[in-house]
Amino acid sequence: MDDATVQTIEIDTKGRKPRRFVFVLLDQFTLLCFACAIESLRIANRMSGQKLYEWTIVGEGGDTAASSSGTAFKLDSDLEEVGREDTVVLCGGIDVAKATTKRLLNWVRRESRRGVSMGGLCTAGYSLAKAGLLDGKRATIHWENQDSFIEEFEDVTLTKSVFVVDGSTFTTAGGTASIDLMLKFIADDHGEALASAVADQLIYTTIRTDQDTQRLSVPTRIGVRHPKLSAVIQMMEANIEEPISPSILAKDVGMSTRQLERLFRRYLNRSPKRYYMELRLQKARNLLMQTDMSVINVALACGFASPSHFSKCYRAQYNTTPYRERGAQAARLSI
Repeated sequence: MDDATVQTIEIDTKGRKPRRFVFVLLDQFTLLCFACAIESLRIANRMSGQKLYEWTIVGEGGDTAASSSGTAFKLDSDLEEVGREDTVVLCGGIDVAKATTKRLLNWVRRESRRGVSMGGLCTAGYSLAKAGLLDGKRATIHWENQDSFIEEFEDVTLTKSVFVVDGSTFTTAGGTASIDLMLKFIADDHGEALASAVADQLIYTTIRTDQDTQRLSVPTRIGVRHPKLSAVIQMMEANIEEPISPSILAKDVGMSTRQLERLFRRYLNRSPKRYYMELRLQKARNLLMQTDMSVINVALACGFASPSHFSKCYRAQYNTTPYRERGAQAARLSI
């Protein structure tokens, strides 16, 4: 559509300067999160017929930054001092711990002390937490990184929301959650009409708020709409470190253990015990690949009292031992 054919939304800026965003691209950042954010701002300018927003792209070295898809972006500058009215947005992705360098942390802390509003997209919430900016605050991060985040940052109240704004900091869960966050900023800055117009241009039919969760509901995820089955799975997911016996799970939803067994066999083709074990091992794999926790501590965090039992179960599920998994991950990251 040609810009001349777009019906603009009238915005009274009252002499305000454009709001400036500083996008910090971490190594192996997720392209989708970055693109969703910057396109939302671009379209807001287009739909208003004014330069409401402007942005710059920075990163360590000031040369280029590679996304996880392999696409490289030319940076506008190195990590330099930004304006106090700027909004800094860290864009994370794969192996965010490695991308969170000492230089980046020092820069983030310095700019935060100057009062700059700062946030993280996708996994960049880790970088903010590592810098201490999220202590005592609410935050979110991509669901795949939640287990490791909880283990490392006890002073942060982690939620499952698609995005969280807490004071001068903000975080998103990744993916299209960048759109939801930017639409909130646009609505706060210039009204709901403009935010809705931007959403329409993006063919974004459902605008989510910070009350929406990032993962599909249990019934949608497993493809089964059975209230008692969903309730049991939710209890399993909430009690990984100290697993609940099938008999207690069954009792809590008003069933016998045999009825619960039949329910799981019918809909998931496995026993409750087997399903629970798979959940625990999946969390263990996340912790092994995303944290520096010892294998023994990973085992304890996932409800295994014995490292040998943990290793045996892990090998049966993934055809490798926890120690080899950790070694293989380290080898991949060193390439």
